[in-house]
Amino acid sequence: MGEEVDAQEFTRADRTRHREKVRRNLDVFARMLREAAFDTDDPMTGLEVELNLVDELGDPALKNTEALEAIADPDFQTELGQFNIEINVPPAKLREGGLTTFEDNLRRSLNDAEEKSAEVGAHLVMIGILPTLAEGHMSPASLSGNPRYRLLSEQILNARGEDITIAVTGPERLRTTSDSIVPEAACTSTQFHVQTSPEQFATYWNASQAISSVQLAVGANSPYLLGKELWRETRIPLFEQATDTRSEELKAQGVRPRVWFGERWITSIFDLFEENVRYFPALLPITEEEDPLEVLEAGGTPVLSELRLHNGTIYRWNRPVYDISDGVPHLRVENRVLAAGPTVADTIANAAFYFGLVRALAESERPLWSQMSFSAAEENFHVAAQHGIDAQIYWPGVGQVQATELVLRRLLPMAQEGLEAWGATGAEIDRMLGIIEQRCLTGRNGAEWFVRQMHERRTDDRYDALRATLLDYRDRMHTNEPVHAW
Repeated sequence: MGEEVDAQEFTRADRTRHREKVRRNLDVFARMLREAAFDTDDPMTGLEVELNLVDELGDPALKNTEALEAIADPDFQTELGQFNIEINVPPAKLREGGLTTFEDNLRRSLNDAEEKSAEVGAHLVMIGILPTLAEGHMSPASLSGNPRYRLLSEQILNARGEDITIAVTGPERLRTTSDSIVPEAACTSTQFHVQTSPEQFATYWNASQAISSVQLAVGANSPYLLGKELWRETRIPLFEQATDTRSEELKAQGVRPRVWFGERWITSIFDLFEENVRYFPALLPITEEEDPLEVLEAGGTPVLSELRLHNGTIYRWNRPVYDISDGVPHLRVENRVLAAGPTVADTIANAAFYFGLVRALAESERPLWSQMSFSAAEENFHVAAQHGIDAQIYWPGVGQVQATELVLRRLLPMAQEGLEAWGATGAEIDRMLGIIEQRCLTGRNGAEWFVRQMHERRTDDRYDALRATLLDYRDRMHTNEPVHAW
């Protein structure tokens, strides 16, 4: 999403040409899935972390340009809001100590970045929604300087035809409107990438969908928005509403949202790209010169720019990715369910749980998704986002069950099997899954810790309490002591 684009306006001819090109891309992609040699020999895993910036008081620091100049590391990039940046952690193989490598690289990079960005008055915080964001930050002036973000905001608002309404009800109630997609910038996430073969993609995606609710329950870390205590993972309803291109009438007609859990289990990655083209008009109809069929027939690997850009503006919680490395195409599932933090150790524990569990389920003899409806998986997802570690979800063969009990009794052993299949070391597995286990036993994840601290400060001014709690959170984040021990 961070690629540079020129500021521009789109004509009807641009949109017509783009539509034709996207369909040509899709036809070539279908042929590649049948004929091309994808990179599947030794699958990689990957990690991206979106971060928030705060000042000395804990308020948002609208300084991502200055922070990035100070950090001067190409692994760090802009994000949608001026109070966001993102780090791309180099991919790794789990059989080569990848979990340890991820943790070491991320800690080293963040420590270095914090030291440099602090010099310009911006401190890094890993949390899903910056609790100290206020209404005054929700204006177009808070968008990053990259023209792509302003262009995207304009296109979403134009498609919608009216301001965006944000309405979330939890322990407290929030209702507000926005004339830009800045509320989307309030949502920062961790993205886990798992590379698969074309043949296995559907099982990995289906498994990712099925376990997304459990990920949310144990990893929730976004309980406050604009001063209100809402869902334990408020990122989910906020993101769904902040990028919704549909008017109320289109919603009533059943038009699909751009932030989408999906509506069915799939049999091929092609199903998802074909849905993208069939259901969603282009937000950024930018057309490149490449003739993908000509490139393919000449023995090359088509970039498929239009298909990939379009895919980047449809916000599935588990997104299909087509990419090229060293001239060879590969496929990945991008799991976008969780917030980062509270610590690097917690983030990598979430990664280990996901990588292990998704492999165990994807390679099981009887697929989980053959035993539960897709609508049950979607309902689980929203229940877990709302209630976090206290969520009760449906699970095949068990019925309604406390998410923590399900993790302790069934899913941690499966995640261990999956990590062993990846080739992770015993010490890595014990440490990382031990963090997930302790969260379930203590009932404490990032969201729960933050809410409990806020309740202890309930007699204070709300924003003073949020600042104090966030500064405490930031200090503890730097210790790398997992949140269950806070």
